[in-house]
Amino acid sequence: MSNTKHDRATAEQWLLELTSIPTAAGREDRVIAWIREWVGGRDDLRLSCDASGNLVVDRKDGGTPSATPLYITAHLDHPAFVVEKMMGDGRVEMGFRGGVRDAYFRDAPIVIYPSGGGAVRGRVESTEQQEPYRRCVVRLEDGGEVGTGDIGVWALPDAEIVDGIAHTPACDDLAALAAALAAMEVIRGIEGAEHVRLLFTRAEEIGFIGAIAACRDRTMTPGAKVLALENSRSFAESPIGGGPIVRVGDRMSTFSPALTAAVCAVCETLAKEAKEAGGEYKWQRRLMPGGACEATAFQAYGYEATCVCLPLGNYHNMADLDLVERGDEAAVAHARCGREYIGVEDYHGLIEMLIACATRLDEAPDVVAKMEKLYADKSFVLG
Repeated sequence: MSNTKHDRATAEQWLLELTSIPTAAGREDRVIAWIREWVGGRDDLRLSCDASGNLVVDRKDGGTPSATPLYITAHLDHPAFVVEKMMGDGRVEMGFRGGVRDAYFRDAPIVIYPSGGGAVRGRVESTEQQEPYRRCVVRLEDGGEVGTGDIGVWALPDAEIVDGIAHTPACDDLAALAAALAAMEVIRGIEGAEHVRLLFTRAEEIGFIGAIAACRDRTMTPGAKVLALENSRSFAESPIGGGPIVRVGDRMSTFSPALTAAVCAVCETLAKEAKEAGGEYKWQRRLMPGGACEATAFQAYGYEATCVCLPLGNYHNMADLDLVERGDEAAVAHARCGREYIGVEDYHGLIEMLIACATRLDEAPDVVAKMEKLYADKSFVLG
């Protein structure tokens, strides 16, 4: 049997690299360039792009035509600023593409990355929630030059791993993207897993726009199964360190029962095998109703879809979010963005889960068959 273990050190390196890349809805170019280089170094893989700029990674041999394709998906963007107008007098107007509460914009320091390279510091002078997204006036502090379309991000420390926690500028959703690539690095060498493909979507943070486009354009094979990867806000009942989460639904919908059950069955098998070997495999099964994810979009357009997510701290970079949401005066007055963070073992657990799902989803028990057996064994009581 092919080796199904991933290289942990390399996976962590990709995690830190990808989650440090500036990206925004509609301006995912830097992340796309990283993926192009990654795929370019592997002769057995190919990268294609649909009409909306979403990326598909698959094996050149294509696999067995009769096999149902399995798409592992993640999105390429993160909440961030984009320069939209030069105002003169050292100020620019920027749109903020994503969801962050008002308090975090007050006098907030940011860094803008011009397309030609370098970095220019700025500070938010004013902000107003508008459609289709928030408008901010930013004063440039370095005397540097920026242009329309340049990306701005919160001024944050560099990514690092400390005591088993990865602190990075943008876990959502680049940590999941890194996990998908680390899993594919193994899956591409497994016989019988040729049907597994990766789909990386654009502009998720402003309403699943890339995912909707992929459905409308039939980027994915009709009838395909979809595992949508996310980073979802951690709560007491979905702790960081508790393992990756099989998300049975979000605030908009519940996901495919059969596919969700199949993923759970894979996780149960991983946990059993780990225990027999004297180890442990942690995972969680949760609704996670605090937000919505692309699995809802895929399912709405007829795909069998579910979600697997990493429990996330400082969701959308909002530090002390619980206190800010409760209206704590001190927390609101001093609200500042911070690095998002995830558990490193949760990240490795997600990679293990994806590798196992590549070959084991069809091994999950048939729920109808189980019901029929229950009926056959115990229906006598109805007589």
